[in-house]
Amino acid sequence: MSSSPASAVDTLVDEYAELETRLADPAVHTDTALARRLGRRYAELGPLVAVARDLAAARSDETAARELAAEDPAFGAEADEIAARIPDLETRLAELLVPRDPHDGDDVVMEVKSGEGGEESALFAGDLVRMYQRFAERRGWKVEVLDAVDSDLGGYKDITMILRSRTPSPDGVWSALKFEGGVHRVQRVPVTESQGRIHTSAAGVLVYPDTGEDAEVEIDENDIRVDVFRSSGHGGQSVNTTDSAVRITHLPTGLVVSCQNERSQLQNRARAMEVLRSRLQALHEAEQAAAASAERKLQVRTVDRSERIRTYNFPENRISDHRVGYKAHNLSTVLDGELDDVVAALQKAERAEAMSAAEAPE
Repeated sequence: MSSSPASAVDTLVDEYAELETRLADPAVHTDTALARRLGRRYAELGPLVAVARDLAAARSDETAARELAAEDPAFGAEADEIAARIPDLETRLAELLVPRDPHDGDDVVMEVKSGEGGEESALFAGDLVRMYQRFAERRGWKVEVLDAVDSDLGGYKDITMILRSRTPSPDGVWSALKFEGGVHRVQRVPVTESQGRIHTSAAGVLVYPDTGEDAEVEIDENDIRVDVFRSSGHGGQSVNTTDSAVRITHLPTGLVVSCQNERSQLQNRARAMEVLRSRLQALHEAEQAAAASAERKLQVRTVDRSERIRTYNFPENRISDHRVGYKAHNLSTVLDGELDDVVAALQKAERAEAMSAAEAPE
């Protein structure tokens, strides 16, 4: 039998107090990975503890006001006012008690790949990259490009980035960008089209939490092949006279990770291994979740127009997310990084689904 809401809240309040004590210990901060993990959990529990304390104070204040109203009726109105706030606090606390995605506070590794549509698809992939970079800039996140294969017209055939939050937060990069994985379809007149006809092409986005050092998976050195090569810039032009770029292939799964933007081969290898661990962790968790549930969020498997999650229609200045029925005619501002309304619609649908699952009888 599951514990009561009251006991669950008490347990989380106690955990919060313990985390506060541990984070005040300078010795904890000598282990940066541990301090980061504890800081994220502390930030995650903060809103819940604040609401729990507000609710406890409101209930106490209402009781006191009722007792005083027995002698002075003027306190009755104050008691009623306090009582009116309690249901909202109870609802908010119930929402915060619903289990969250454990990766919501994590940073994100994102891959954007061109697909059907040739150069037009690569140009659209470049538009998506710019959209995510602008969105990150508006949120105060850092963007680090690990590897990129440019197209001749200025887009991307393939690019891998890490998007990082500057401070620990329960609403980290993953909480906003986890919905972006899938096929993004564009409808517009390509720059290569001489007849002015609207074409449809697609680009794929793959996102997974940057678990890095915190990943539970272990990688056997015998399971990887490491190739080194010279870093290249736009059009394949060499920008480094040494073999500093690194490509790691995980032989059991066939996953390939490249990194060429660090200054040394050692740094590129370390960064590529971090991304590989994150990908393997995401793969492991997806397999576990798929075994427990048949309903999984679609990530890009083939960059095919049929598996679209979102359509960007330029002639109508329209963006449509097909999973939640979101539609708006502000495509130009969305592509400039104003993704907030789209993200909010997807987060609202996720919370509703989580609340529904929590309320369903076992």
